[in-house]
Amino acid sequence: MRVFDFFKVNAPWLSAGVLLTFASSFGQTYFISIFAGVIRQDFGLSHGQWGGIYTIGTLASAVVMVWAGVLTDIFRVRALGIFVLSALAAACIFLISIKSVWLLPVAIFFLRFTGQGMTSHIATVAMARWFVAARGRALSIAALGFAFGEAFLPIAFVSLMTFVSWRWLWVGAAAFSILAIPILLRLLRAERTPQSIARETQSTGMHGLQWTRGAVMKHWLFWAVVPTLIGPSAFGTAFFFQQVHFAATKGWSHVELVALFPIFTLSATISMLMSGLAIDRFGTARLMPTFQIPMALGFVVLSYAQTLPGAAVGIVLLGLTVGVNSTLPGAFWAEFYGTRNLGSIKAMATAIMVLGSAIGPGITGYLIDFGIDFKDQMIGIAIYFIAASVLVTPFIGRAKHSLSLAS
Repeated sequence: MRVFDFFKVNAPWLSAGVLLTFASSFGQTYFISIFAGVIRQDFGLSHGQWGGIYTIGTLASAVVMVWAGVLTDIFRVRALGIFVLSALAAACIFLISIKSVWLLPVAIFFLRFTGQGMTSHIATVAMARWFVAARGRALSIAALGFAFGEAFLPIAFVSLMTFVSWRWLWVGAAAFSILAIPILLRLLRAERTPQSIARETQSTGMHGLQWTRGAVMKHWLFWAVVPTLIGPSAFGTAFFFQQVHFAATKGWSHVELVALFPIFTLSATISMLMSGLAIDRFGTARLMPTFQIPMALGFVVLSYAQTLPGAAVGIVLLGLTVGVNSTLPGAFWAEFYGTRNLGSIKAMATAIMVLGSAIGPGITGYLIDFGIDFKDQMIGIAIYFIAASVLVTPFIGRAKHSLSLAS
């Protein structure tokens, strides 16, 4: 079935995934970082202090995700979605209401937990559980919400900030989150429970088993994959988080750099859709060892780029990895460990990715304070990606044999 026909047949469920991933934008780094300059100015923060606050809030959200993510194994998407979207709207209002810098990590925690964490987690778990043979396509279509947010929100909100107070823009984000609730309810009128979905599909993992989270965490493959989970989250996040600083060190205006983000989104969207088809045809094992290589090359190109067209090439390469990363991990956990306990397993994986998104801004922010510009950090970041890819390759090959034993 072609992608268009697949979407037409499954439009309500896939549209719900797109809606949730788009709503997650308000807790994603690429959105929050738009306001980095005004937040630092209002609270009198250095790059390192702002990065540290962001790290604290994000780390806290990663810890809570370990337990909260299990709720997707218990509650329906529409029930959990109402609560999370309402909490996301409240988090947006809380951010613009605080006056004390000590409450800023709390605001970041709520934005990251409800936005980047739970809203995107609900969407990806639902797609991976509801679709088996077409899991890759479902994940790639649902992830279009990420792409739409990355493409349109930064340039729109940066432009609006020239004549609208940044606080009112967050009110708009809160309003969208609330308005998304009745749309989600409408789309998921026929939704079934997570337990019934899991029992009916019976998509097993290695050795024909339905793995529990405890068993996954004791398995060697999980720990081999951890560096590949952390990398794109940590340093993809860091790129967007440090976008104002990066543009300044290159001698470009912030608006000029943000104008390149639709190119990033186009690249990510194409690779996302293609990866969905590749996952369904070849499985995740072939993609896991290599999908980070374009991002490694992208950081090298960005480090040396002297012009905006040169930066565009690097951003395209980043987008290739980010697009695959939107679909591959969710499909990987379902394929290798089964779908019955996918919510709890994916919650741990999401917590690790959120942890990475906390580490990246914190490390890069403090290195900037110590006089090492982000553009000069990029070569080391590229080396990390290559090392992670080399590390995971033999482990994936060994685990793939366990999958063949289960079939």
